[in-house]
Amino acid sequence: MNLEYLKGLNDSQRAAVEQTEGPVMIVAGAGSGKTRVITYRVAHLVRKGVDPFNILVLTFTNKAAKEMRERITKVVGSEARNIWMGTFHSVFARILRVEANKIGYPSNFTIYDTDDSKSLIRAILREQQLDDKLYNANFVYNRISAAKNNLVSAAEYLSNEAIQAEDFSSGRGKLGEIYKIYSQRCFKAGAMDFDDLLFKTNVLLREHADVLYKYQNKFKYLMVDEYQDTNFSQYLIVKKLAAINENICVVGDDAQSIYAFRGANIQNILNFEKDYPDLNVFKLEQNYRSTQNIVNVANSIIANNTSQLKKHVFSKNETGDKIKVARAFSDNEEGKIVAEDIMQEHALKGLKYKDFAILYRTNAQSRAMEEALRKLNVPYKIYGGLSFYQRKEIKDLIAYFRLTFNPNDEEALKRVINYPRRGIGDTSMERIIIAADKNNVTLWDIISDAPRFLDGRTALAIHGFFSLIQSFQVIAKKDNAYDAALYIAQHSGLLKDLYDDKSVEGLSRYENIQELLNGIKEFSEREDIEERRLDIFMQDVALLTNDDNDKNPDADTVSLMTIHSAKGLEFPHVYIVGLEENLFPSQMSLNSRTDLEEERRLFYVAITRAEKKLMMTYATSRYRWGTLTSCEPSRFLDEIDASYLEIDFRQVVKAPDKSIRFDDERKAWDGSKADAFSKPKPPSVKKVGSALPKAHIPSEGFKPSDTSKLQVGMEVEHERFGYGKVINLEGSKGDVKATIFFQGLGQKQLLLKFAKLRVLT
Repeated sequence: MNLEYLKGLNDSQRAAVEQTEGPVMIVAGAGSGKTRVITYRVAHLVRKGVDPFNILVLTFTNKAAKEMRERITKVVGSEARNIWMGTFHSVFARILRVEANKIGYPSNFTIYDTDDSKSLIRAILREQQLDDKLYNANFVYNRISAAKNNLVSAAEYLSNEAIQAEDFSSGRGKLGEIYKIYSQRCFKAGAMDFDDLLFKTNVLLREHADVLYKYQNKFKYLMVDEYQDTNFSQYLIVKKLAAINENICVVGDDAQSIYAFRGANIQNILNFEKDYPDLNVFKLEQNYRSTQNIVNVANSIIANNTSQLKKHVFSKNETGDKIKVARAFSDNEEGKIVAEDIMQEHALKGLKYKDFAILYRTNAQSRAMEEALRKLNVPYKIYGGLSFYQRKEIKDLIAYFRLTFNPNDEEALKRVINYPRRGIGDTSMERIIIAADKNNVTLWDIISDAPRFLDGRTALAIHGFFSLIQSFQVIAKKDNAYDAALYIAQHSGLLKDLYDDKSVEGLSRYENIQELLNGIKEFSEREDIEERRLDIFMQDVALLTNDDNDKNPDADTVSLMTIHSAKGLEFPHVYIVGLEENLFPSQMSLNSRTDLEEERRLFYVAITRAEKKLMMTYATSRYRWGTLTSCEPSRFLDEIDASYLEIDFRQVVKAPDKSIRFDDERKAWDGSKADAFSKPKPPSVKKVGSALPKAHIPSEGFKPSDTSKLQVGMEVEHERFGYGKVINLEGSKGDVKATIFFQGLGQKQLLLKFAKLRVLT
């Protein structure tokens, strides 16, 4: 067999690729080529003669699965299409659609997203007349989700004395009953939520030995990406499927396990060897992404964790700049420091804005960063905002699609039965619900025979809606996805309703619908799939993850995001802001070593997103809930080897015979080392304590130039401010104002007629 395609791998990567038989764990450090190894390992299996239909690859995002499949296709060709590859949820949804009847579900079951689930929970709370503050929908949803991820059914929840005692002691003794009703309503509506896709798969494999045996023999080779992020439910499914052949390969990095709040269990990867004593372990330790200094900083941080798989991550890249640590007197000044540094790097080094990312622990921290960037006219984008498929108009049209294929979908029904308005208001809806409960049938059963259960104009309006959905069902069966979607958008009245709204928001909503239809058109013209019906498109949409919704990934904007959102991404320049006690590490993480170690792993993930330059900042005061609060530097800063740092406190601070350490500043708050660092003055005093810049000495023979033809990008010299670069010009003739970025000073605006500039280029 020609192994030429493996030549680009290093020794560790190649060894992991070629070990195809038996249990394998690949411990992949940050930036070590993990995706490359998974890709080549799957390609190697196919090249060895393994049938692609017998290979299962599980990922956590559709983006990762798509990227891997594209890479595998380049090595093995079109056979890559036959590999079972996708997210846990998409793969097991696919299996459930085949086997759904065995657990009492229709094969066309609806998949409820988070909004659908919470909407149903709110409806149950109203019906049960429960206090929605005590039984907050988010809290209830998370409680049910946690139960399902631990494979606790509603019946088991209600019969578990410890769980019931906990609920009653918190004053929420009805949680079990809500869970029970929620499960019954989902089942009645022919719907599963995201957690059900894993929960029901476990039920299917546990209660139907023939189904388990079928897929154990089908999937002869299993690979799991990001194994450190798996929860108990995912762990059990994988373990069961691999039980016969034990050709299981898990890939991950315990140092990047940061999703415990979602149920991820780091013990799955730490204890993997206990499940498979004859395990082969491969460690990918060379970091190809970051400079040596960045890797060294990350290593010095994660070394403080006790629970970890030991490895030595190293980089053969350039040493790189030291990691700058900047102190600000307030969160607003912190934003200014970061924004000015971005502007300077962009202006003087010709970098693009998309080369920069600002990472923070909590979404609330974005405000100060946004304000500072806006003041300097720096374009930015916040990640983790409302995704395309969560917009109201998109959810409205998709609800029509859902109802077309599953008329029992209560959430979709309630969303569109009177949108656009057709005379079926809240009162009519209440009558439908009461009639359904009284006769123990679904809402659709009432709607499909409205004259029997309801009277007068209400029955007439509802019958009209019933006929409309019936027509959609006929069209969806015979037409391709795009033609059916366009028909539904037009005949539902939704497209006209949005078109008639001539406001800016209305136009935007109309354009979003057009964008959705464009996406369906592309789907309808794909040549790599056999069936291009609307119901097949809907299966994909229901399982989209947020990372799939970035419509313009190449936009030249600074990226702002939480560190959790940044996992898996990389940027040339990274700023980690808000490194303060009780913020990062979070106050909630200080109660146990387990929680603190997860925060430290989160910090490790943030550091390892950076390729070339890394800057960390913290503020000595920050507004919280309207109160100005003093802040201490994060303990994590103390854990970094000082030899890799460049301290920038915006004031001249010298610590003779030793490196500046952040614990010195923390102790200063207690007055024990006040000589090392003085307490900052109130942040309302602008630039308190800043060092004065050195006076610029004009170049010999300095003479102001004619600036009438000055252009953006030109380099100039000013008598006092020194050398700079023109980044903006505005105004006309005698009142032209130039925005110039001066080295060491930042941005200044000058009227050209008074500026006395010497043009250098």
